[in-house]
Amino acid sequence: MKLLQALFFPPEQPGGVSSMIPYLQDKFNPPEWEMELFSLPKRIRGKGTDQIKFHTFDWHQYDQSSIVRKYIQTYRDYLWWTKLRLQQSYDLIHAHHPIAGLVMKEVFPDTPVVQSIHSSYERELILNGKIKEGGLEHRFLCSLYKELELRTDRMLTVSQSFREYLSPHVQHPERIGVIRNGFDDTRFKPIPHHNEVVQLVTVCRLVPAKGLDVLLRACAELKKRGLVYVLHIIGDGPIREELEQLAEELGIYDETIFYGYTLHPEEFMPFFDIFVLPSRAEAFGSVFAEAALCNLALVGTNIGGIAEQIEDGVNGLLVQPENHLALAGALEKVIVDVEYRCQLAGAGLDKAKNYYSLKRVVHELKNIYLHYKR
Repeated sequence: MKLLQALFFPPEQPGGVSSMIPYLQDKFNPPEWEMELFSLPKRIRGKGTDQIKFHTFDWHQYDQSSIVRKYIQTYRDYLWWTKLRLQQSYDLIHAHHPIAGLVMKEVFPDTPVVQSIHSSYERELILNGKIKEGGLEHRFLCSLYKELELRTDRMLTVSQSFREYLSPHVQHPERIGVIRNGFDDTRFKPIPHHNEVVQLVTVCRLVPAKGLDVLLRACAELKKRGLVYVLHIIGDGPIREELEQLAEELGIYDETIFYGYTLHPEEFMPFFDIFVLPSRAEAFGSVFAEAALCNLALVGTNIGGIAEQIEDGVNGLLVQPENHLALAGALEKVIVDVEYRCQLAGAGLDKAKNYYSLKRVVHELKNIYLHYKR
């Protein structure tokens, strides 16, 4: 069976898709399976000129928005690149971005397209202060879900909570399948170690949606309480300078290390003690599963896919978003009580191995793919 995994970003980009899809290739072995990866290179900008038409709505009613126009141009570019680069046929295409799915169905109308939705671009834009809830851009992006429902052959997402999020935007939410992300656990090698000073780590894109301002305020509270720690922030993004300034204003700049973007954080994540990320929204939160596989204690917010991964007090700790005092309290628990921290980390590792293995994802995907075998 000849498969195409249609990504939007190149597979080396950070995120849940890139932490899973490239590793599927080794599990779909010839001659029964052949798998290719496809994505839009960053250098492709402004190449496409095709007229874009959707079946369920007229996008021109939103074209006053520069964000919508940019999205449509990206659609045109992806369509241009697909027509240029893909000349052969496939038995099935699995798309991992709305643009990828709609373009693939346009170029290969007779080929089954399975569409996975990994996150909410519109929610991210709202939380990052780029668009307004209920505005033109929000309505445009939400309209795409019904278009995907009509044109693709199967819709999947990564958590029950995200399926609930999608439900108002489609006609048949009960038909959306859930396949949680999976990880090749051979990439993660927990290392026995002892840090005299507790090492906190977070890995994410530096944008408002990740709640790092809340984390810095929580860490300032920890320092006020006399607790000693180091916070490692791995990732880059548009608010890095703002976060560095906030750390300085809060008096915790010396306790905070900003690394910038790192390609394989899992290689040194096992040397830390606690993973913390107070996201304001998260469809799945792959980095929590990755941190658990590194045997770190987990502290996150009680939202979306994070709350499906963490059972509070069993394999990690959950707090409400936006509450830096509650976050400081949770961090204090796992900083001062080493035994409790190790207990949470061990339970988190066990759950991640059992629930988020790549083998499980491969088995579930093969069952879906074989349904469309001709």
